[in-house]
Amino acid sequence: MEYMKIGHTDINASAITFGAMPIGGGTWWSGSDDKVSIDTIHRAYDLGINTIDTAPIYGLGHSEEVVGKAIAGQRDKYVISTKATFDWDTGEGRFWHEVDGHKVYVAHGYKDIIKDCENSLKRLGTDYIDIYYTHNPVRDPAWLEKYPVEDTVRALMDLKKAGKIRCIGSSNVDPEHIEAYMACGCEIDIIQRKYTILARGVEENILPICEKYGMTFHAYAPIERGLLTGTVTKDRVVPPGDAREDQAWWAPDKLPHAIDFVDGLKDICEEYNCTQTDLAIAFIRHNRPYVNVIYGARKIKHLEAGAATVNVTLRDDTVAEIRRRAEELEAKYGG
Repeated sequence: MEYMKIGHTDINASAITFGAMPIGGGTWWSGSDDKVSIDTIHRAYDLGINTIDTAPIYGLGHSEEVVGKAIAGQRDKYVISTKATFDWDTGEGRFWHEVDGHKVYVAHGYKDIIKDCENSLKRLGTDYIDIYYTHNPVRDPAWLEKYPVEDTVRALMDLKKAGKIRCIGSSNVDPEHIEAYMACGCEIDIIQRKYTILARGVEENILPICEKYGMTFHAYAPIERGLLTGTVTKDRVVPPGDAREDQAWWAPDKLPHAIDFVDGLKDICEEYNCTQTDLAIAFIRHNRPYVNVIYGARKIKHLEAGAATVNVTLRDDTVAEIRRRAEELEAKYGG
């Protein structure tokens, strides 16, 4: 396993992060088993994966609780990443969605961030968090009056000064949000956004900012919620409320074409003696040592399929060919 420093910190993280979103269960990821999830986290560590990414919204606190049980008694071995701004049943903040019968709200105020952190610390059973993200930025100008960036940044910096978090990150942000945070004195070391072969928008505006400021980029959903593994069939039906329901390439009219695209990568996999999963992750890490990949898994067999991906290094011409095929798919069927 490769390891990397997060931004300008001394946090030593595995290049592959264990993604704990699926172990939260609920409607988004039904069928999760806590014991299996804990065993999978322990197996991840055995394979060299010391970094775990979770969030309160994943299973409405359940993902954090399972992670807390898994790391109990060995906290210092792990790098834990979680997030602020989502809460449920409080009636405070902007209403977001209803999840598993609970009304979820988004709030970026000073007290909200502090409270979110304290709640996460309790669920995780720890007294510090290594990487602490704001989960989503405030995009509505009207809400910026209620939740000014200055208040959000002050809360994050106070938590860092108090030793409750070691590193500040920002998730699902655009360039203007990053610049606004930094203009307020926020010490951002890591940015988290979706990045896959079929979702490459961050290459234009986010990755250049990470390179400019020496930030780590934390790529989530690298295998498109399983689509890029080569194991999804054309008759697959996404149940209502599932985490894949709003993903473009999982739509019924696009899924068959996406599967044809993935099947069409087999010639490249044969050349490199790797799987489609290996290829998907190697693509986004190509010539980008600052990219850390979040790989979600609920079972050991799925985890092991992604743990070895750091051993695959693609040539420039191979990456260009994968990109050409992806652009051809997008030109025909959108994305």
